[in-house]
Amino acid sequence: MALPTANQVSLGRETPKHYGITSPISLVQAKEADLVLTHRLTEALKPYGVFEEELELQRRIHVLGKLNTLVKEWIHDVSETKNLPASVIETVGGKIFTFGSYRLGVHTKGADIDALFVAPRHVERTDFFSSFLDKLKEQEEVKDLRAVEEAFVPVIKLSFDSIEIDILFARLALQTIPKNLDLRDDGLLKNLDIRCIRSLNGCRVTDEILHLVPNIENFRLTLRTIKLWAKRHNIYSNILGFLGGVSWAMLVARTCQLYPNAVASTLVHKFFLVFSKWEWPNPVLLKQPEDCNLNLPVWDPRVTPSDRYHLMPIITPAYPQQNSTYNVSVSTRAVMVDEFKQGLSITDEILQNKAEWSKLFEAPNFFQKYKHYIVLLASAPTEKQHLEWVGLVESKIRILVGNLEKNEFITLAHVNPQSFPGPKESREKEEVSTMWVIGVIFKKMETSENLNVDLTIDIQSFTDTVYRQAISSKMFEADMKIQAMHVKKRQLHQLLPSLVMPKRRKHSTEGLRQMNDSSLDLSLDSDNSMSVPSPTALSAAVPTSTPVKSGPLGPPPSPIAAAASQPEVQASTMSPPAVKRPGSPMQEERKRLKSDSEESATERQTSGDPVPSSQTTSPPPTMGPPAAPQTPSPPATMGPPVAHKTPNQEVLEEKSPKEHQREDPSIVPETKTTEDSGAASAGEGEEGTSVEAEVNEDSISEEMTASEGEVKMEANIKRMVSTDLSDVPLLPANPIPVVKNSIKLRLSR
Repeated sequence: MALPTANQVSLGRETPKHYGITSPISLVQAKEADLVLTHRLTEALKPYGVFEEELELQRRIHVLGKLNTLVKEWIHDVSETKNLPASVIETVGGKIFTFGSYRLGVHTKGADIDALFVAPRHVERTDFFSSFLDKLKEQEEVKDLRAVEEAFVPVIKLSFDSIEIDILFARLALQTIPKNLDLRDDGLLKNLDIRCIRSLNGCRVTDEILHLVPNIENFRLTLRTIKLWAKRHNIYSNILGFLGGVSWAMLVARTCQLYPNAVASTLVHKFFLVFSKWEWPNPVLLKQPEDCNLNLPVWDPRVTPSDRYHLMPIITPAYPQQNSTYNVSVSTRAVMVDEFKQGLSITDEILQNKAEWSKLFEAPNFFQKYKHYIVLLASAPTEKQHLEWVGLVESKIRILVGNLEKNEFITLAHVNPQSFPGPKESREKEEVSTMWVIGVIFKKMETSENLNVDLTIDIQSFTDTVYRQAISSKMFEADMKIQAMHVKKRQLHQLLPSLVMPKRRKHSTEGLRQMNDSSLDLSLDSDNSMSVPSPTALSAAVPTSTPVKSGPLGPPPSPIAAAASQPEVQASTMSPPAVKRPGSPMQEERKRLKSDSEESATERQTSGDPVPSSQTTSPPPTMGPPAAPQTPSPPATMGPPVAHKTPNQEVLEEKSPKEHQREDPSIVPETKTTEDSGAASAGEGEEGTSVEAEVNEDSISEEMTASEGEVKMEANIKRMVSTDLSDVPLLPANPIPVVKNSIKLRLSR
C-alpha cells in the first residue's frame, strides 16, 4: 500500500479558516435531519412576511439605482459651481452605500432602507442639506421629505416611490470616490469630521459582520428567525433597553463563528444554548479590537470607568469599537436572559420532534405576566407636536426603568416596547396621546408588617428630565403632558385596546351553589368605596386634610380617570350614592370573577387536588392572539359625568384633594377594612396632587403566589448591579410648572 506523500500529510493537517476570537465549539457537519428541520423552519417563517418577493426586491434595486444616478448628477453640478476642471468633474465619483437589515439581506416586507451618501472632499455637508435637498424636492417620486440636520447622526428621511429611505452623509478626504471603494479601510477615517465618522460606522459594522461569518446564507436565515422571535416576544427595541437589529446580528454572527458548519436549524438552537449560559457582563466580540491611533473613543472598561457599568456589552467589530447595548438595564437583561432560557427549552423540543417551529413564535401575553403595572401616558394637542413629544418621551423611558430598579422595594421593571393609543382627556378637546405599560415585581416581604412604597420621586425625576430637555431644546409646547398611574392586572382591560387583552372565558354558574359565599369577598369592588391613604405618608402629602377619592357627589373626574375606572356612569351629579343594580357592569364583573374561581375549585375537586382557601385565581396566559373584552359603554349624561371608582382604581385626578374637600364638604375620611383597598393615582395640575393607595399583596390567591416568570426573573437579577445612567445630562430646573405625578402604595400581608 502506497504511503501518503509529505505534501498530502501537510494538506491533511491544515486547519480551516479561523473565525472569531476563540476556536469553534464544534465543526460537525450538518446531517440529513438538520436539513429537514431547516426546511421546516423556512416554511414556518413564510406566514410572518419575513421574506420579500422577487418583484419587490427588484423594485428596491431599481429605486436605489435611480437614487445613485441622482447623486452623481448632483455631485457633477456641485463640482461645476465650485469651478473644478472638467477632467476632474468627469472622474470625481460619489456613491450610495446601504447598511442595516437591507445590506445584511434580512429585511422584511415594507422595511425601510438605510443608505449612506459618500462624497469627495470638495462637497460640503451644508451642500447636502441645501442643494441636494432641493434636488430631491424636484423629484415626482419623492414624498414625505424631511431633514434632521441637528441629530446625533444627521439624516435626510424620504419616501422614494413608496419605499422609505434614510440617507446619511459622509465626506471623505479623497479627491475622487473610486467605484470599488471598501469602507472597511480604517485609513478612510483620517482627518474626518466626527459626524462623518458616525455616519460611516453603520456601513463599516455591517460589512465587517458579513466578512466575519463562515456562511452568509446560514447566517441570514438564522438572523431572520431570531429577529422574528425577538419581535414576537417584545424584546426588540434598542431605545427601550433591549437589543436593536445590529446587536441581534452580532449575537447570531458569534453563534455562527462557534458552529461554522451548522445549518440554520442547529444555529437557532445553539444561539439559545450559548446566550442562556453566557456569563454577562463578559463582552461579546466578533474580532480582537484594533487600535488605529486615531484618538477616537473606543469601548474599553480598563480605560473608561463608565464602560465598567455596562451590563450586556456587545462590541461592534469596526473601529472605533462601541458597545451597541449601552441602554440595557438590570430588568431588560433579566427579561432577555429568561427569554433565552425559554427559547432553549422550546428548541430542545423542536429538535426532538416534540414541537413545531411555530411554537417558538407564539407571543407571550405580557398583560397576564405581572400583578402590578405602571401605565405611562404622553399627550400633546396636535399630531405634529405629539410625534415629537412621543419620540422624546420614549427615548427617556429607560431612565424611568432605571429609577424603578433602584427602588429598594422593586425587583424588576419590564417595559413593553409596544405602545398603544391613549384615552382622550376630553371629547371636545383635540388631543393625541400614546401609552406605554411597565410590568413591576415588588420584593417579597419577610415580615407581616405593612410596607409603604413611594414611587413618586422615581417617576417625578423621570418626568422632570423629559420636561427640562423639551424646554432646553425649545420643543416644549403648552399642554404637552406626561402622566403615570398604577394599574393592577385585572384592570388593564379598561385602558388597553381590545387586541392585547385575552377574551374571558364564559363559565357555567352551576358550581356557584356549592361555594360558600364568604369565600369570595367582592365587597372590594364596590363602586362607592373610597381608599384610605397610607398614614405614614399622609402628613407629608397633605398636611391639612385627608386625601380621599370623591364619592358620587364629588367633582367630575377627568375622562382619563373615567377610562381607568369602572364604566358605569351616573346620569346626574345630584343623584344620591349609587346602589348596584342587578345586571350592572360591576355586577357582571363580580359574576365573572366568581365563575372563574368556581370553575377552578371544581376542577381541583375533580382532579383530587386540594382546593385553596384563597378566593380567586388569575386567568392563565394565552399564547394565541387575544380577543376584545366586552366593555359596556356609559349611558348619555345630562350633566357632568361622575365615574364611580373602585378602591383599586389608579387614575389621574384633575384636582387636588384640598379642592375636592372645598367643593364637597360632605366628604369625610372613611375607615376601610377590606383587604384590597389600593389605588395609586398620578396627580395632575400645576401644584401637583399626592394620592396614596393601599395594595394588599396577599388578599387573594392571585397575589399570594408569584408567577413562574417572576420567580425566574428574581433569580436572574440577584447578582446584577444598578443601571448606569451617567450619559444622562443634568439640565437646569424647570422654568415653568408641569404636571406632577405621585404614586404611593401600601403592600401588606
